[in-house]
Amino acid sequence: MAVMAAVDLGAQSGRVAVGRFDGERLSVTEVHRFPNRPVRTRGTLHWDILGVYRDVLDGLRAAGREAGPLDALAVDSWGVDFALVDRKGRLVRNPVHYRDLRRAEAVSGVLERVPARELYERTGIQLIPINTIFELGAMAADDDPALAAADTLLLVPDLIHHWLCGARTSELTNATTTQCWDPRSGTWAGDLLERLDVPARLLPEVVQPGTRLASLTHDVAEETRLGDAAVLAVATHDTGSAVAAIPFGARTAAFISAGTWSLVGVEVREPVITDATFAANLTNEGGVGGTFRLLRNVTGLWLVHECRRAWALEGHDFSFDQLIALAKQAPALQSFIEPNDPAFAEPGDMVARVRAFCAHTGQAEPVEPGAVVRCILESLALKHAQTVDLLAAVTGRPPLELHMVGGGARNELLCRWTANASGRPVHAGPEEATLIGNLLVQAMSLGEIASIAEAREIVAASVAPTTYEPDETPAWREAREQFAAAVALPTLEVRV
Repeated sequence: MAVMAAVDLGAQSGRVAVGRFDGERLSVTEVHRFPNRPVRTRGTLHWDILGVYRDVLDGLRAAGREAGPLDALAVDSWGVDFALVDRKGRLVRNPVHYRDLRRAEAVSGVLERVPARELYERTGIQLIPINTIFELGAMAADDDPALAAADTLLLVPDLIHHWLCGARTSELTNATTTQCWDPRSGTWAGDLLERLDVPARLLPEVVQPGTRLASLTHDVAEETRLGDAAVLAVATHDTGSAVAAIPFGARTAAFISAGTWSLVGVEVREPVITDATFAANLTNEGGVGGTFRLLRNVTGLWLVHECRRAWALEGHDFSFDQLIALAKQAPALQSFIEPNDPAFAEPGDMVARVRAFCAHTGQAEPVEPGAVVRCILESLALKHAQTVDLLAAVTGRPPLELHMVGGGARNELLCRWTANASGRPVHAGPEEATLIGNLLVQAMSLGEIASIAEAREIVAASVAPTTYEPDETPAWREAREQFAAAVALPTLEVRV
């Protein structure tokens, strides 16, 4: 039996789980969960990466207590964010959060030096302000001394792996999210970075998912009591791990990895970089087994969590389940927002922003918490459907069904309303797709599983999804038209 630990770092929380694979089935036991809270200092929003690492070590100790000796462990996380380390491996500065305002402000300067169409042609990555290249461009434009002091750029899971075993590599699925990787040549697009005055020497070797990096260093092995467990580079981008765990039924199926973000896409064998995908702002991210994920980022359940935080500051401490229950009781299909509007990009009073967007677009303003949350969830469902239609148009392969995984898979309203909005069945689950995918790629690396196809067969045998059939009533067809009209209006500029 293979015994492994998976560390999954999300933008709002992290967790550590133990996986056991007996040759036929995979069992997953969560042993540690912790919050991931960014910190703003002197106007810059940072990740508390040392606090995250402390919790990773706590989780690995818990994994040892739960399972005894481990064969291997691996880390996955959100994409795009990075740390810089010096030649001795010391942290130069805390990673900057992808929602920090400076990154968005750098976009125009970067695109003046590398035009948008050229940048897309080289990297196949959607133009979105969170991308790594815009943070690097901002640093270079500010003559940030961290660039000169640094020896290596490490994405978040690569940094944790470096601290655990000493490796200084990047892994393909996460490297592709940076908009610094050329998927056609299979190399970093270093010449693009040099045009931005970013030194390409910072970019590390890129390894494939499933690569064995090294054993735990002596001090980490002593601290966690895990001995010489192997540290593996799985699909270190959490969406890459999640999609690896989707047991696609139909040959033409789309996926929605729903959590802080909703990643809506299809799996393809080659990157799709055309005028049509550029116009649709679709992205090509690396996957497991030589695949690519053609997808689009949709701002997801983070909107609800930000509303919940705003209400808590006013003294109304709703649980997430309470808000979903209130949304279920609220009137249906009253008003909609564009989840990807820049007004919703930064942390802040999301309740006021939702109401302002509705007022700006001539819709009824949701007042009660249930109405606000229902507005968000119905808008997410409609945005999912709109994005699936985009994918169908550019690939010529209309998906027959949708697979929703991640935290959103346990949200009955989001699943049911996505089915209604898209007119397609939604198969919800596995909820823990990221952990499962992380562990399955570890099992592949250990020689326990032969291929990604076999891994998905194991998921299908182990997890029964919940299926939501679409409601074909005219109300949702009318809602699609109302949503399209609302999101077509000029961008709302609001800071509240």
